[in-house]
Amino acid sequence: MQRRHFLRVTALGGGALALGSLGYWRGVYAGPPEPGPGPYGLMASAPDANGLLLAPGFTSRVIARSGDTVPGTDYTWHMAPDGGACFPLPDGGWVYASNSETSPNGGVSAVRFSAKGEVKGAYRILSGTSINCAGGPTPWGTWLSCEEFPQGRVWECDPTKPGQGVARPALGAFTHEAVAVDPVGQRLYLTEDTQDGRFYRFTPAKWPSLEAGTLEAARVTGDVFQGAKVEWVPVSAESSASEQPAARETTVFRGGEGCWFDGGVVYFTTKRDNRVWALTPLTNRLEVLYDASRYPGAPLVGVDNVTVSRARELFVCEDGDDMQVCLLTPDRKVSPFLQVMGHRGSELAGAAFSPDGQRLYLSSQRGTNGRGITYEVTGPFRTSAA
Repeated sequence: MQRRHFLRVTALGGGALALGSLGYWRGVYAGPPEPGPGPYGLMASAPDANGLLLAPGFTSRVIARSGDTVPGTDYTWHMAPDGGACFPLPDGGWVYASNSETSPNGGVSAVRFSAKGEVKGAYRILSGTSINCAGGPTPWGTWLSCEEFPQGRVWECDPTKPGQGVARPALGAFTHEAVAVDPVGQRLYLTEDTQDGRFYRFTPAKWPSLEAGTLEAARVTGDVFQGAKVEWVPVSAESSASEQPAARETTVFRGGEGCWFDGGVVYFTTKRDNRVWALTPLTNRLEVLYDASRYPGAPLVGVDNVTVSRARELFVCEDGDDMQVCLLTPDRKVSPFLQVMGHRGSELAGAAFSPDGQRLYLSSQRGTNGRGITYEVTGPFRTSAA
């Protein structure tokens, strides 16, 4: 934990840059990591009772363990918990939906919480699917669960009650990872988790229905560290763009992972080159916010699921490495926020905030013994940007 604490990313050309603006993080260069605390302080030197290193004022609890009954319910939690999101309920409570990245019995489970954070129920919202990796929430309150295998589909689920999701073939048949919805531009953006994956956008024929629409893949021109331009090439929804004649006109993204929309920006990660990207749909401008190869010894390696706090901080889960959730902040710092100890061979996934922004949910997919653990972290999260 002590070997990599904190990194300040310096902008070329000067000027105030902020996550979510139209001219943020415009090009970065490598600099040595500076030891020091992140915005929430240094993580503790010893793990808590649940095996987590946390910043001062933060506490954790275990919500569920794979193969065991969710405490306070009669529902058995799924194996290999992966991507997730929270959804507000009319009574002030919320639901946390969580994918199961297993085959053949993947799908999605959900935990319902009261307004006080008490577990009030757990149930299945999607069955009969495989390798449900990540996905994304919609503004109309559904969960889009993505299947991560060739010819995989996106399934739309109602997280508020037990049920069965509906396949959305118009969103493509490929190795899906995650999806983010832009409610202003009325489009969806999707990542593909393969070595020669593409980055897609979907324009519904009739918003917000996902039954039909136009699928396109990105073609990038220019310097992604200074701000590149994205054009969109129509592709078939029947297979990966890499298998189509249009592939030569589109850009390869090496192992697309998490994807999240916030403040007019689509953030996504690519694991094979350890990058965090930002696309501004309004201008079709694409930038690399973070590239681990430019920061030897930096804290964030193995980028995976991503979410954004109310303070416009990017929380990025690590797949492997030292099992941290790291964050990128508007003042251009990259630092570890928490670390799960003793989970060798696992990965962190499913990072999502409760509607009030005060609770962070995440899972260690394989835990210490091959069985996943889903956590809740509570504490003084910032709820507005500095």
